[in-house]
Amino acid sequence: MTRLQSLALAALTTAIAVAACGKKPDTTPTPVVTADTAADNAKRRADSIAAAQADSAAKARAMADSIARARAADSAAAAARAGDEVRSMLATMIHFEFNKAEIQGGDQALLDQKIAILQKNPGLRIQIAGNCDERGSQEYNLALGNRRANAAKQYLVTHGIDAGRIETVSNGEERPLDPAHSEDAWAKNRRDEFSILAGGDALVKP
Repeated sequence: MTRLQSLALAALTTAIAVAACGKKPDTTPTPVVTADTAADNAKRRADSIAAAQADSAAKARAMADSIARARAADSAAAAARAGDEVRSMLATMIHFEFNKAEIQGGDQALLDQKIAILQKNPGLRIQIAGNCDERGSQEYNLALGNRRANAAKQYLVTHGIDAGRIETVSNGEERPLDPAHSEDAWAKNRRDEFSILAGGDALVKP
């Protein structure tokens, strides 16, 4: 080996030694997993899962409550509509011929509807008010109105409704629906009106 090669080899060896000495050692600590650390990790995972499950359960309960409230609202609305329909059917008037107190054939069907309502709602009490047109004396019309109210009551009682649930009154000619002095007005005014005295808060449709 020549002197020049020996010098070059020595220089290379020195450079490698210097580079090796200049490299910083890796001082990053190696994590040590202990039994306590594993338990803590497991607890955190369990807590996270439990929290997620609780949140899901809370959302499910909230949804169920919302559905229940919506159904209750729908049910209440349906009951209110049914009650309004029953009140309308019950309030439907019947009419009479001039100077007559007999129930007409077409009005029997209206009274039959009222019978069904009274049967379905045993706590319901009603009033029947007989009315007349303006012709005739006041005394005569009061008596005629009374006969008309009692004619409707008798029909209901004959078909099974307790008489104690029905009150009658006569308005005579004092409460006309139509104040005109014509046949059409008089026909409207010869009537029985039906109103609720008690038990009308939660009516059930027949």
